[in-house]
This record gives sequence, C-alpha cells and structure tokens, in this order.
Amino acid sequence: MKRVVYRAFGGPEQLVIEEAPLPRMAQDSVLVRVRGAAVNPADIAIQHGVMKDQMDTFFPVTPGWDVAGTVEAIGAGVSEFVPGDEVLGYTRQAVLHQGTYAEMVATPVGTLVHKPRSMTWAEAAALPLGGLTAYQAIVHTLRVRKGESVLIHGASGGVGSLASQIAIAQGARVIGTASASNHAYLASLGADPVAYGEHAAGRIRELAPAGVDAIFDAAGHGSLQMTGAVAAPQVRVATIADSAPHATTVYARLDAGDLEALAALVAGGKLKPRVGATFPLSQAAAAQRLVAAGSARGRVVLLPSLAAPGE
Repeated sequence: MKRVVYRAFGGPEQLVIEEAPLPRMAQDSVLVRVRGAAVNPADIAIQHGVMKDQMDTFFPVTPGWDVAGTVEAIGAGVSEFVPGDEVLGYTRQAVLHQGTYAEMVATPVGTLVHKPRSMTWAEAAALPLGGLTAYQAIVHTLRVRKGESVLIHGASGGVGSLASQIAIAQGARVIGTASASNHAYLASLGADPVAYGEHAAGRIRELAPAGVDAIFDAAGHGSLQMTGAVAAPQVRVATIADSAPHATTVYARLDAGDLEALAALVAGGKLKPRVGATFPLSQAAAAQRLVAAGSARGRVVLLPSLAAPGE
C-alpha cells in the first residue's frame, strides 16, 4: 500500500509518499481501505512538534486522524462490522506513528461508525474531528437548548459551520460572525450572518436584544472581547480559539455515541460537512499548504483513489 510519512518534525516539505506493508491488526481492530482522509490544522501543528512532549513519537509518522472508507478485514473479536461496510471514524491514538494519510489503516473498532449513505467520501472524511469538536461544544459544554440564542464566531469555518448546524438542530437561533463572502452560505444553513468589524456587537445586539445565551468561539482574533456587550447575564461561553477567564476550552475526545449522533444528524438531513478542496494522496504537501494558508472554504480532504495530473 501507499502511505504518506515524515521522518522529522517540520512543515509540508517533510512529507514523502512511500510503499509500505499492510498495517498489523489486533483482535479488536478493523482494517479500512481509505477512501478519504481529512487534512486538519491539528495535523500540521503536530507535524511541527507541538505535541512531542505529550505524545510519544515513533518515526516514520503517517499524519491524520479522520478517515472514511470501506472495511477490508476485521479482527477475530469484531462483530460490529463486516467486510464491505462503509465507515467513518476518528482514529487518534496515544502515540504518533500510524495515521490516515494512507491507502489502508488499522484502527480499533470503537473508533468507527457506519457512514450514512447520503454522504460522499469527502464529506464523510471531513466530519469526525470537526464534528466531535462542534458537537461536544454545543451539546455537552454549552448545553444549548431549544429557543436559545447562540453566537458562533467563525460560523462558516470547518468547525463553526458544523456547530451552527448542530445548534440549529437543537432548536436554537444562531447568529454567526463571518466574512461577507460567506454570508450567503451561513444564511443557507439557517443562521443570521454578521460581518466582522467594529459594528459587529451592535448588529448582534439588534438580533438578540436580551443578549445571547451562549457563545462559541471558533475564530479567535479577539472575538471574545465583545462578550460583555452582547451576552445575556448568565451566558455560557466555550472556545477552541482564544482563551478567556469566562470561557471553557473544548478539546475533542473520541466518543462513539457522539459519532453516532453526528451520523444520525447527517442521515436526517440536518448536518452537512463543508468540503473546500480534494487532493490525491501524492499531493498531501500541497493539501497541507492550503490548510495552513487558511484560504479553503471547508475541509481539505485527501482521496487516495484520485489520480494526480500525469500519474
């Protein structure tokens, strides 16, 4: 099989594609033929060594935690899936070694759920990490309820757009900050878009005169500084961007129940991941550069079956 690896910490220039044997399987693991692997900002940060003191590293490292694909084989202790099943999952491990930028990946059965048939491979690969982050922020940390007003900073981004849809599915009204070029997209989700800038707080207050009940910061850049001007007295605040004394920082964790809930929202037509670009496996470095530039509208996804020009 082909896989992408790096043998030293650094940027996209460290990535190479190579042939490798199939990954070894445990009794409780599933061998997945990768149809899509998302390229997340976390992959790039980890590749630069930001987690080297928290996670053991065994070079060569294949990046990637998000996967969508078909079950190729199952371990002796697996009954949840059969070969041919379409799955998606969040395959983060305790060490840095085997990731999803590959044609095949072996992962514990508890990291996977069945893929809704309505999803493309790219959409399915774009869901796990961003979806878990958004779901756990909106449902578990902020406990968003029907009838509430929720302000989402960076509402059109990879996590923010999922959070917007999840909050709307919870019955909340969503006010989302975003650049003007993304306002039509936000409106199509059912959110009220607000432009960044000095007039943002006033516009938010017009939309929610009593103040917003919950705030989720997926943008950073000082967005939480307006909290006092737009919040209800008992506002709840969560963030994956700027830290603040009044905000709870959210870190995605593997939870099969949450993955199942996300899949159910997709199957019910209430959630659709936004895909910004797709690349073949051989262009993983270019995919990372696009993510690092921050110019993609949606998740960037590697599709191993996609041929690069000239291949």
